[in-house]
Amino acid sequence: MEKMFEGKTALVTGGSSGIGRATALAFAGEGAGVVVADVVVPGGEETVSMIQNAGGEAVFVKVDVTSPAEVEAMVRQAVETYGRLDCAFNNAGIDLEAGVPLHKHSLDGWDRVIAVNLKGVWLCMRYELAQMRKQGSGAIVNTASIAGLTGLGTIAYAASKHGVVGMTKVAALEYAKTGIRVNAVCPAAIHTAMVNEAMEAGPEIKAFIENMQPMGRVGEPEEIASAVLWLCSDGASFVTGHALPIDGGLTAQ
Repeated sequence: MEKMFEGKTALVTGGSSGIGRATALAFAGEGAGVVVADVVVPGGEETVSMIQNAGGEAVFVKVDVTSPAEVEAMVRQAVETYGRLDCAFNNAGIDLEAGVPLHKHSLDGWDRVIAVNLKGVWLCMRYELAQMRKQGSGAIVNTASIAGLTGLGTIAYAASKHGVVGMTKVAALEYAKTGIRVNAVCPAAIHTAMVNEAMEAGPEIKAFIENMQPMGRVGEPEEIASAVLWLCSDGASFVTGHALPIDGGLTAQ
């Protein structure tokens, strides 16, 4: 049985853990050659080892997504390694100063979150789209958040994720006739290191985070990965400019 992404190349930023790692593993499991990119070297190399140990193909690239030169080099290495770039999952992101009210947020915290979450996605798309235009095809998925659809989250994080949704729509429209599709996923609380750490603060916080979602649980990274693969697949060939909530019903309230 032919695999969904046999002979194709997938690039995953933030691939050292959590949603990024789960998606890199999923792409590899469906036959893609995977470029795992992250600023965290040990975790990224571990993701590559997990893929290779399962019989897949992957390489690691160290990248700071706020650096144009490093992002350009990342895309170039993907093409040099695999010959093309078919799928890109721009997933690298951070959050800082959780629980701090707007008037007390630091300027440095704001600048750092916007640089990684917003500028980083823009830079990745800039170089990915240039390569995909040469090919005449490609699919990009950006990680936004329910914080990009609602007023939930810290001020910088919500602003950056609303920006990701906006950039996704603009890019989708600009490239709609070029064979390139651009979409976003908007997860709610997912079992990642950041969420798990928050849940360990106490049973009341754990219950609050779980009950945010009408399903009464936190999502799994693999559930986001499944959505990303579908958005990059031929099954989503008429889907572009969409910000897909994966939230256990949260935004339906």
